[in-house]
Amino acid sequence: MHVGVLAGGKALVTGGGRGIGRAVVEAYRDAGAAVMTCGRGARPDDLPEDVAWAQADVSDPRACEALVAAAVARLGGLSILVNNAGVQVEKTVADSTDADWDLVMGVNARAVFQMCRAALPVFRQAGGGAIVNIGSISGDLADPSMALYNASKAFVHGLTRSIAVDHGADGVRCNAICPGWILTEMADAAFALARDPEAAKADALKRHAAGRFGRPEDVARAAVWLAGPDADFVTGRCITVDGGLTAASPLNPGVF
Repeated sequence: MHVGVLAGGKALVTGGGRGIGRAVVEAYRDAGAAVMTCGRGARPDDLPEDVAWAQADVSDPRACEALVAAAVARLGGLSILVNNAGVQVEKTVADSTDADWDLVMGVNARAVFQMCRAALPVFRQAGGGAIVNIGSISGDLADPSMALYNASKAFVHGLTRSIAVDHGADGVRCNAICPGWILTEMADAAFALARDPEAAKADALKRHAAGRFGRPEDVARAAVWLAGPDADFVTGRCITVDGGLTAASPLNPGVF
């Protein structure tokens, strides 16, 4: 897949131990980039040996600058940043605590801001770079009982546009991918909120024009394109990857 399209690229992907992040790591590696990733725990046993790993909590403000510095040192530079690390709390505003705010906004919003802020001087000095933020359709369309997650992804979308506008003259492109229902542990947790999780999952599946839920590889392919030369004139965009879910009206086409 996309063999060689990112040859010479040096990419840092946050939260690359599993799920979407892991798919992006492997896709970038297959496309020829040198890759470093990170996670809160120990290095996954099945992570390819040539992928650099750092144990880090991106919600710690000090960790973000350290991660960028480590990537520059270990990869010999940095040309691509993917902000993928994310968490969710399944609560309404009324039920959310200050601790929930600190957790979700710390990882999903503040860390994205701080990772970008740390990487921008590196990109500027190198003459440019590409940032790919992982947003969500939930940043535009509110999922029930996911108030803080929805708000955090809306922040990511707004930040993406601001970086593109403010730093385009430095050769920096910044885009976001807005996944829909991608089969990951986070998606399973969201479906588990329903009174009947299996019925909710079946109903959601019917609403996908593509006839299936997404896979992490679907997002990874978009991330390769956005970081590569074919997207050289694409910046400030939030690109939806949802199998047609948000293209449809609430009416079920099966009854017409």
